[in-house]
Amino acid sequence: MTLVAGVDSSTQSCKVVIRDAATGALVRSGRAAHPDGTEVDPAAWWGALLTAFADAGGFEGVEAVSIGGQQHGMVVLDAEGRVIRDALIWNDTRSAQAARELIDEVGADEYARRTGVVPVASFTATKLRWLRDAEPEHAARVAAVALPHDWLTWRLRGYGPRGESPLGPALDELTTDRSDASGTAYWGSAGYDRDLLVRALGHDAILPRVLGPGEAAGRTPDGMLVGPGAGDNAAAALGLDAASGDVVVSIGTSGTVFAVTDAPVADVSGTVAGFADATGRYLPLIATLNAARVLDATAGLLGVDHAELGRLALEAEPGASGTVLVPYFEGERTPNLPDATASFTGLTLANTTRPAIARAAIEGMLCGLADGLDAVRRQGVEAERVLLIGGAAQNPAVRRIAAQVFDVPVVVPAPGEYVADGAARQAAWVLTGDRPGWPVEVAEEVAPETRPEIRRQYAERARAAGAAAGA
Repeated sequence: MTLVAGVDSSTQSCKVVIRDAATGALVRSGRAAHPDGTEVDPAAWWGALLTAFADAGGFEGVEAVSIGGQQHGMVVLDAEGRVIRDALIWNDTRSAQAARELIDEVGADEYARRTGVVPVASFTATKLRWLRDAEPEHAARVAAVALPHDWLTWRLRGYGPRGESPLGPALDELTTDRSDASGTAYWGSAGYDRDLLVRALGHDAILPRVLGPGEAAGRTPDGMLVGPGAGDNAAAALGLDAASGDVVVSIGTSGTVFAVTDAPVADVSGTVAGFADATGRYLPLIATLNAARVLDATAGLLGVDHAELGRLALEAEPGASGTVLVPYFEGERTPNLPDATASFTGLTLANTTRPAIARAAIEGMLCGLADGLDAVRRQGVEAERVLLIGGAAQNPAVRRIAAQVFDVPVVVPAPGEYVADGAARQAAWVLTGDRPGWPVEVAEEVAPETRPEIRRQYAERARAAGAAAGA
């Protein structure tokens, strides 16, 4: 049996799956936790990757590996290959003002034309501008800029700081892929846009070489083949084998809505990011900062676990008797309201009940994602079904309410590590030369039973929240 490995280095943890390259059958798996916070020492990711592999039984028998990772994070290296400061990850919003400044200088239309995106606080370019302005002594030392999966791939291949790695600090050996490069706001279909990089950082720097789908990054010191890697959403799309007509709705730390298309998207409003995917196509995407942790917060408020939160929610009528949660607990990325806060509204003595509050939390989270689906559709995407993934998708109440919020069938794939699975497919692709056609198991299909009143009342309260936040 030929084995391949896929890695998901996500916000909260590192997951590893080891699969049969021919059939996709899971052979073994492992995981390790990441530290909390919006800035992280990348060494913690490297340590977690090694721990997760050990938990999965090690590298024994694995012939190829690829790494999927959280997009956008800023890993800055000096000329000796050392990390200059802790990485700012995607959900760090301190660069919101930097994003506004870059848009003012370049123009939203021009950014969309050149890169397919309009800067928001999540993107790497805005974090580099923040570094230039807030920590100029650090910015001046930057010799290379990488994203989380770029840096991990480089370390896995044996590179790193002098004295801490077998092959030393060969910065020109950094590699990435189209999907992760497309989330920087200084890469487009024509390649890197050096003018936009210099505008952000203040000077030029080494950037990872962009690999094509199925192109190897190299080998580990032990000879294991290393795939190109991918941003987490592109890896998930590959892991799901998403096709035209599929819209993936992922409910994790962040919420994402994305679809695979043949043509690039350039949304000048910045609502839809025109990312690239892991197969040579494109991945129009919206992201929300507030997803599964909305349920965490509400479950904590009510003193229940997630199963009981769902049971309570299904006791309430659709629309939660007028109770609405606009869940901007951490600000929001879509809509772009980094300084917004969450609000429960519509409360009366009659509807201030545990079931109504539980249901409002699930409806609010899903309505934000449904707004994202509408935005993706406005870019010409046809939605024939929603593929609902992520930990929250396993809650029966989330599935049932999703069918009342969305207006197309909701398909719930069997629980799985789809980012890591997509990376494993990449590894098999690099190893064999062919994209694997592994099957994807479906746990449930839920027919739409759309209740328009849910989204109507949410839209009214969300507009008010946006106005209060200065949108």
